[in-house]
Amino acid sequence: MTTVVPRHFAPCLTDRDHVRCPRSAVVTLLEYGDYKCARCNEARLVVRRLEAALGKQMRFAFRNYPLSSLEVNSKHAAEAAETSGAQNKFWEMHDLLFDQQHALSDKHLRVYATWCGLDMERFNRDMALHTFEFRVREDILSGHENGVHDTPTFLINDHHHPGPYDYHTLLSAMKEFL
Repeated sequence: MTTVVPRHFAPCLTDRDHVRCPRSAVVTLLEYGDYKCARCNEARLVVRRLEAALGKQMRFAFRNYPLSSLEVNSKHAAEAAETSGAQNKFWEMHDLLFDQQHALSDKHLRVYATWCGLDMERFNRDMALHTFEFRVREDILSGHENGVHDTPTFLINDHHHPGPYDYHTLLSAMKEFL
């Protein structure tokens, strides 16, 4: 029987990452995702279940990985999330983008920004100037460095999770680090 050893990557999380739950948690789940990706939306619900099950033992981080450079809405949605993050509303926008993933035009992004209670003058300026495009590019580059080819892709404590992303498989993989 052949044992598969998970590939270990360089430490991933930095102070610029969007993280839920305490940084002192024993296990970190990092997702590379795309707001237009239906599988990422499904994975979001799995992550919520994992957070409920593991509590303070787990922290979750999300990085933008818009799959297609031709899909402007996907890239702009990622920029909107980062722009919202600059106003301390990343997770609110993150959830709205997945909830509304069928409608991610620039017009819709502005509506979601109002729903999040953002400073609209600042949001519109940052989006028009693509102020946070560099952050999306940083996420994509870190994804390339970490072997990301598709979304969702998960890393658990800086180890690539090659298996499926269903609740029981991820929970079992994460418990190995507890």
